[in-house]
Amino acid sequence: MKKIFLTLPLMLQAWFCNPALAQDGQDVYLCINEQGQKEYKNTGITKGCKKVELPTITTVNAPKARVAPKDGAAKTGKDGASASTPSDFPKVDSATQKKRDTDSRQIFQEELNAEEKKLADLKREFNGGNPERRGDEANFAKYQERVQKMRDDISRTEKNVEALKREIANLK
Repeated sequence: MKKIFLTLPLMLQAWFCNPALAQDGQDVYLCINEQGQKEYKNTGITKGCKKVELPTITTVNAPKARVAPKDGAAKTGKDGASASTPSDFPKVDSATQKKRDTDSRQIFQEELNAEEKKLADLKREFNGGNPERRGDEANFAKYQERVQKMRDDISRTEKNVEALKREIANLK
């Protein structure tokens, strides 16, 4: 009996997941033999069998492969893969792009200056790993928790500074 319960889910999965079996017009029958065991069959009806209504399976064709335009508009990306720009994609003249790059550089520089100032303030307060204890930190665990938070803030700010420097370098 245990063997039937183990094979039953596999059989059902095969019938439900295999489009060839589900769509070729074969009927499936649930049969119960003299010992009370359930069997699924797809051949002739015998005593104790009932037809099982299986749900229909909807199939969808795969989309057609994209073909690169013949006019040479395809470009290759950093990874060497072909990337095409749609014909209705807005184009920007070089003067406008230069102005945008200058504006971006200025914004990144302002952000960098703010992050560097924040980092200097955090390091000054951190005092080389020995910040001053505050009055509300009578418990040493609270002090250690604040010191760890300060370490995390310094680390995060250093990463921000590095990222901003990379972005500025990419603009040049």
